[in-house]
Amino acid sequence: MISNQILQNTIEGLKAIARVDFCVMDTDGKEAASTAGSIGLGSAGVAEFAKSPADSQEIQGYQYFKIYDEQQLEYVLVAAGTGEDVYMVGKMAAFQIQNLLVAYKERFDKDNFIKNLLLDNLLLIDIYSRAKKLHIQTDVKRVVMIVETEAGKDNNVLEVMRTYFGSNSKDFITAVDENNVIVVKDLSEGENSKDIEKAAVGMENYLKKEGIEGIHIAYGTVVREIKEVSRSYKEAKMALDVGKIFFDERDIIAYSELGIGRLIYQLPIPLCKMFIKEIFGGKNPDDFDEETITTINKFFENSLNVSETSRQLFIHRNTLVYRLDKLQKSTGLDLRVFEDAITFRIALMVVKYMNYMESFEY
Repeated sequence: MISNQILQNTIEGLKAIARVDFCVMDTDGKEAASTAGSIGLGSAGVAEFAKSPADSQEIQGYQYFKIYDEQQLEYVLVAAGTGEDVYMVGKMAAFQIQNLLVAYKERFDKDNFIKNLLLDNLLLIDIYSRAKKLHIQTDVKRVVMIVETEAGKDNNVLEVMRTYFGSNSKDFITAVDENNVIVVKDLSEGENSKDIEKAAVGMENYLKKEGIEGIHIAYGTVVREIKEVSRSYKEAKMALDVGKIFFDERDIIAYSELGIGRLIYQLPIPLCKMFIKEIFGGKNPDDFDEETITTINKFFENSLNVSETSRQLFIHRNTLVYRLDKLQKSTGLDLRVFEDAITFRIALMVVKYMNYMESFEY
């Protein structure tokens, strides 16, 4: 159903052009939108006109027009005044509203189809038959992007994003929950990952200009068949979560960039706890002091290079060696040995993942 606000905007625009007052009413004579200021413009004749077989009629100094939705009477448009000019303007206004009903109904049908497609609620045969009916291409490149903001639905992000892409876009903008907006982006044959990243940056900048904060955007891999869109959506959802855990400094993250974080995210928590106990015994990496954590992170950033790490930490080389020796005694892992460094790095990521998952239990 088209909103009353859309109807109001439409007839106000028509009045500005034609200088004719309009009123849109439902079949019971209840006003949906009006430019006349006084409520009830021509309302007395609506019930009488609704029963009439005529599609247009002049009653008590007003022009009446019927507006149908799939052969069912939906609205009655009343134009103030009589005469051929008012009749013609009223006919054009009724035609415009009729087309709006069709357009919004089609958008709703497409939106409903895309939601069910993303959630895997359609059989394969239904996907292709409904796509054909809705004139949606089935064999073009697409990628699913998820936009999450700090305030969720409170900032009306869905409508903001629809405004950004415009009504003529081949992209689909929808939502399946209260927190995220989903963009199913249509890609041309020449577009690649850099173009997707550029599109994500454009979306983020636009949202920021609209005063929306706490933006996170994640996207899956490119698919070439409409039946695979749900896979790209699941990848984008995983990228959004994994990005918060292991790439919290980034606002935009791609599924293809998750690396080992993607594997860790799929591990069951009991297995993670067992692994951490084997590596650290009764200790928890969260208990390391800030100096130790800073040293470890900087050592990894510099690819286990002792000299460069000590230089960036502004400490003597021997001081760094002393700290690494101290860490080896407490954990049994020597970060100067590649295998131990990898084990330690993974263990830290596992702990970060466990902390993130446990935060949702409270």
